[in-house]
Amino acid sequence: MPKAEAILLVEDDASLRELLAEELEAEGYQVAACGDAESAVEHLREHTPALVVSDLRLPGADGLSLVSHCSQLQPPPSILIITAFGSVQQAVQALKVGADDFLTKPLEMDHFLLTVKRLLDNRQLRDEVQHYRELLAADQFHGIIGQSPAMQQLFHQIRQIATAEGPVLVQGESGTGKELVARALHEQSCRAGKPYLTVNCGGIPGELMESEFFGHAAGAFTGARQQRAGLFQQANGGTLMLDELGEMPLTLQAKLLRALQDGHIRPVGSDHEIQVDVRVIGATNRDLTAAVAAGDFREDLFYRLETFALQIPPLRQRTGDVMLLAKVFLAQVNSRQNIRLRGFTDAATTLLNSYPFPGNVRELQNAVERAATFCTSEWIDVPELPQRIRDYNGTPCSADLTATVEQDLTSPAVLTDDLQSLEQVQRLHIQRVLQSTGGNKRKAAEILGITRRTLYRWLE
Repeated sequence: MPKAEAILLVEDDASLRELLAEELEAEGYQVAACGDAESAVEHLREHTPALVVSDLRLPGADGLSLVSHCSQLQPPPSILIITAFGSVQQAVQALKVGADDFLTKPLEMDHFLLTVKRLLDNRQLRDEVQHYRELLAADQFHGIIGQSPAMQQLFHQIRQIATAEGPVLVQGESGTGKELVARALHEQSCRAGKPYLTVNCGGIPGELMESEFFGHAAGAFTGARQQRAGLFQQANGGTLMLDELGEMPLTLQAKLLRALQDGHIRPVGSDHEIQVDVRVIGATNRDLTAAVAAGDFREDLFYRLETFALQIPPLRQRTGDVMLLAKVFLAQVNSRQNIRLRGFTDAATTLLNSYPFPGNVRELQNAVERAATFCTSEWIDVPELPQRIRDYNGTPCSADLTATVEQDLTSPAVLTDDLQSLEQVQRLHIQRVLQSTGGNKRKAAEILGITRRTLYRWLE
């Protein structure tokens, strides 16, 4: 969780400056106060506040010159102008040179604090939008998000295989993103811009599958009143993605093999073959080697597909990608549900990094959406995560644990014959921090990097 937002207060009236500083600090902000524009400019050379609150009339250079100076900073802070000489003309002038809002004295304190919060919230939203734009631009590949070495290697393999023309076999656990990889292969290839079709082989009844793939002639069977083009003809010149390939019946596997070998298909009920130019990408979470051994999958088709094989790594092997994905999913939920969640607490981050995610990226996405829906503060914490994640007590699969937890794991209380659960380790650490602060829950919450509300909830 980030530290309190910094505010630079510029006011020549010492008593008002002290009052405003006290009120802002009581709201949890970090406040630096100056009495003139020159001192403020000097402060800005070393510090970058989120918000500058400045009087318009100052000794020496006025507030408008300070606004102009702040507008040139990178990143520029938000600016709130206050003055006892308010007028529409002055307000327009201040806004033109870069101010975000304008208040006149005497200040109504509740209104002033609400304005400060609104400006900081707006700035936070702009920063988050920019952050996620940069995040997506830097760490996605045709919609696939990942910066881990395992994913960078996968992206490299996709680039290489995409330039070839043979069929591709994409394998990976459920939820790893096999369809995204298939689409990336298409978009990276010379077939980009041509048809891209996808079909779930497990969702088509066996008796209709041949017609679905290869089409049929008029009168080929009851109900076939007119000729119909199959998926291979519809995808001609482009790519056909066969999801759940391992569910395809053996009889159809033989016809698929022929289509892969010579590019010819025969519609059901037709006496003529049709030449097609289609790149096939098969995807499955089944072990096809075992399926071949069991007689459920043709060995010759397997070897034809295996020429270009891609294995998508599970999320537990993608070091560093969990929170990258979680932040992107949270940004999507914020936009979709019109909410303003800022991120994840340190405790939630630690737990998400340690959880193995057997459902992979899909499970993480669902977990973030659920947590965002039930979150009542600005930060997603452990209690908002799904029960199966909260109950996880296995060995963390990420080294991205806080130093505090690492110290606790080596304490005599933990190094026993019986390994402790994550909840037990957390409880021991909270007790030790409370003991060190003499029971002061505010200080304990600051040390733990959580809110007092979260600490009370944990203590319950």
